Amino acid sequence: MSGDDLIFINAQVNIPTAELKFRFSTSGGPGGQHANRSATRATLLFDVAHSPSLDEATRARLLTKLASRLDKAGILRIDVQESRSQYRNRETAVLRFQLILANALKRPKKRRKTRPGRAAVEKRLADKKKRSQRKQERRQNWH
Repeated sequence: MSGDDLIFINAQVNIPTAELKFRFSTSGGPGGQHANRSATRATLLFDVAHSPSLDEATRARLLTKLASRLDKAGILRIDVQESRSQYRNRETAVLRFQLILANALKRPKKRRKTRPGRAAVEKRLADKKKRSQRKQERRQNWH
């Protein structure tokens, strides 16, 4: 990845890779000396609050949708330590970043009011009548 590459989020939003910051640290878990010495955990940092490639509407939407994932400064942080390879963890972090932003920017479908059909209403009323009839019969036989 060179500095001027773009990360495609959706038709309106592309993020330059230069805006992503990466930190690397040692992963936990098994791996022995390799895991203890190699900085393979990738942490991707993206400043949602101050990114120049986001317009105000997009920024506001991301800040509200990703509020639980952002720190106080408005920075999105994604940690990946699935692989023993720093390069693979970095690629996975970028893919997760794309997914998270794309999902946050999806517009929810408008809910359309629906009404039950005539057959459904008639069936419900018939069932109610049958239930009522059954209970009435029980009452008559109970002394």
